[in-house]
Amino acid sequence: MIFFHKLFVKKFLAVHQTIVHDKSIGTIEYHIFAAYKINLPHRQKMKPSLPQGTRDFSADIIRRRRFILDTIKDVFELYGFEPLETPALENLETLMGKYGDEGDKLIFKILNNGLDNPLKKEEIQKGFNKILEGKNEKNITERALRYDLTIPFARYVSMNYGKLTMPYKRYQMQSVWRADRPQKGRYREFYQCDADVAGTNSLISDAELALIYQQVFRRLKIDVDIKINSRKILAALAEVCGGSDKMSAITVAIDKLDKIGIEKVKEELIENNLSVQQISVIESYLQIGGSNDEKLTKITTLLNNVETGQKGIEELKIILNYINEVAGQSSTSSINIDFTLARGLNYYTGIIYEVKAKNIEMGSIGGGGRYDDLTGLFGLPNIPGVGISFGVDRIYDVMTELNIFPEDINKSTTVLFFNLGEKESTVAFKEMQVLRNNGISCELFYENAKLDKQFKYASKKNIPFAIIIGSNEVEQKTCIVRDLLKAEQQTIPVDNLSSYFR
Repeated sequence: MIFFHKLFVKKFLAVHQTIVHDKSIGTIEYHIFAAYKINLPHRQKMKPSLPQGTRDFSADIIRRRRFILDTIKDVFELYGFEPLETPALENLETLMGKYGDEGDKLIFKILNNGLDNPLKKEEIQKGFNKILEGKNEKNITERALRYDLTIPFARYVSMNYGKLTMPYKRYQMQSVWRADRPQKGRYREFYQCDADVAGTNSLISDAELALIYQQVFRRLKIDVDIKINSRKILAALAEVCGGSDKMSAITVAIDKLDKIGIEKVKEELIENNLSVQQISVIESYLQIGGSNDEKLTKITTLLNNVETGQKGIEELKIILNYINEVAGQSSTSSINIDFTLARGLNYYTGIIYEVKAKNIEMGSIGGGGRYDDLTGLFGLPNIPGVGISFGVDRIYDVMTELNIFPEDINKSTTVLFFNLGEKESTVAFKEMQVLRNNGISCELFYENAKLDKQFKYASKKNIPFAIIIGSNEVEQKTCIVRDLLKAEQQTIPVDNLSSYFR
């Protein structure tokens, strides 16, 4: 659309008084285009769409998600965690280098403003060339969408350490973004719910996080397998296989085991210059099975001479002892040692967790672990921490597939007042407000429509009660309360409405 100076438009209208209506452009602009023989613009119809890996959420979906979020929040607060929110945007340097090479590739970078400046064309072109080479360039991008909630949490603790009560226990429930390939259970924008403890080495906090997983999924009625391992054990495995410089290659490969299988993992290890003998040790490690006690015995033998590994084994024993103290609580959510669990994020240093739903094809629906010096990345060394995360979107998909949401979850309005005319709706409007003031959700059908239409509206919105106030009821100061689920009704005084729904 061309924009014209107001004075020009005013003079133009003084000469051209006729009005021609055109829906696609403004009337004034139409005359200016026509008078000066400018080609009229034609608006192209755009097919609405969403970026891949993102979704809209309708009311029904939001209510189900809210049920999940409220359940998680209630358990977090039961364990003494307090809420925190951080910006969607972080400085790129805050995020880069914290997730390993694989994770860094999935960070959504945001282009700087002013990249259309012709005076900086050459400088901007050089910057883009660096990015195409896999490097970062501040002149092109300085900010990014947050990849997870853990690094922003560490950044927040570093910036506010003097003001926080330590140990600091926080939970955070916000969206994160990853430039991943969308597929079932994997989105580019998704919600995470994290609980973290900063400022303690006590393994009680690690045990509590495992119990939080148990309690949340018990409340959601999801049968899950809670897996636990230690990065110290993985570090010891790397030491047995040639040194700590091998750890990143080993953990990244092991982390893909359930996706690509043992043979592909071995191929990836060969590509990372591990010897046949070293790969044989890793394969033996991955084949350790049995009960938790049996696994601990076998791993102790395998890593017998490695101090780091023995430390990791001892920590697993301590945590499992705490958890076994409350094993009498009914739960179908088992906590099992799984030495194939790697959690391929560089900041984990101790105990790591992963949660998967049983009897359903879905990726992990929770994960986390200990990071003993995460804030050191931001200039605040020696602050230990541990945290877990819930994958809300995958949890939603699991509950939908298993059909285990509460039956009444989509009920929003309790009462619908029928509209039977101007006088009747005026009375209904007054009584509706009385119910609202007493905490009863209700609405009045806006138009004086046929009863059938109003009944269908109530049915589609899962409204359980209808209140009918006709001319007779207005005179007698009564109303008809109809239970739409039971197909029963009764007439009561309007003054008794509030007490009827208590």
